[in-house]
Amino acid sequence: MSQTNYILCDENAVYYECGYSCDNLIFLKLGGESFFITDARYEIEAKLNTINCEVIISKDLIRTTRKILKNKRIKKLCFDPYDFNVATFSKLSKNLNIKFIQKENFSKLKRIIKTDDEIKLLKMASKLGRNGFKLFASYLSTNGLEKKETLLQFKDKLFMQQNGKYDLSFDPIVAINANSAKPHALPTNIKLKKNDLILVDAGIKYKRYCSDRTCTASFSENINFKREQKFKNKKQQKVYDIVLKAQQKAMSKARVGMSASAIDKIARDVIEKAGYGKYFVHSTGHGVGLDIHEYPNISSKSDVIIEENMVFTVEPGIYLPNEFGVRIEDTVAMQNGKAVIL
Repeated sequence: MSQTNYILCDENAVYYECGYSCDNLIFLKLGGESFFITDARYEIEAKLNTINCEVIISKDLIRTTRKILKNKRIKKLCFDPYDFNVATFSKLSKNLNIKFIQKENFSKLKRIIKTDDEIKLLKMASKLGRNGFKLFASYLSTNGLEKKETLLQFKDKLFMQQNGKYDLSFDPIVAINANSAKPHALPTNIKLKKNDLILVDAGIKYKRYCSDRTCTASFSENINFKREQKFKNKKQQKVYDIVLKAQQKAMSKARVGMSASAIDKIARDVIEKAGYGKYFVHSTGHGVGLDIHEYPNISSKSDVIIEENMVFTVEPGIYLPNEFGVRIEDTVAMQNGKAVIL
């Protein structure tokens, strides 16, 4: 992609290119030149923070972009169709003698292999995210009993953000008992009681890089989010142990050179062998970086070959409708040929 002409307006894609982004911009890469086009509200920050590009302040971003494309006599321009709505793309491309080439997710594909520096940032995000889980567990121990899921989810946001220091990677999931059987559960008015199963999926951003972790635990005054969990309910214990085995096996056997689908199969086989295959309803993982969902996808359909410095989640789950669900998730980086938990 280094010499291709392309246009971007996704914030994380632009941040990756030049070290800064905002919510009203168009980024142009034309051969060796780069242009960051935004409005006057962002002028000072854009000029201070962008690298290797010319900042252009405009009252009409599309008009300015079209003018540059005409002046530079651009004949071909790559764009990501997910980046532009129909109205914007129509205004941008109207009557321009340019061949617009659709390349889906080309920025995410470019970011699929992380640099060592990016892995350091992702590791720090994971470490800080883990600290958020500890703070939330401590709150649950002393104050969690009889609190509604809605309040617990709100409190989880506060503890993950650690006094407002960090943005969240996504809206966290806090789900009790039957609600945890929904992989993307929304909080309800269910109240937390002793020995309830509680599933928490949360992450924070450190210097824009995301963390992502899911823990399932049994609620008591000594609750923690460690991987060893003891449930009073025998079925919950059985399912938890199966999911943990699937997750640990997939992480320990993942190797550079494998296909993503082979990693998915390792986890899925454990769950299928135990008789719960139809209750594992999503893929085993997804890439993590500036976006919470990046490449590679660790799914049965993905033929991507795993390479050194790829970063992704390993998060098998079993969801029993109207009973409970268990998901266990860690983010790993492929280093020295193997998966290392961040």
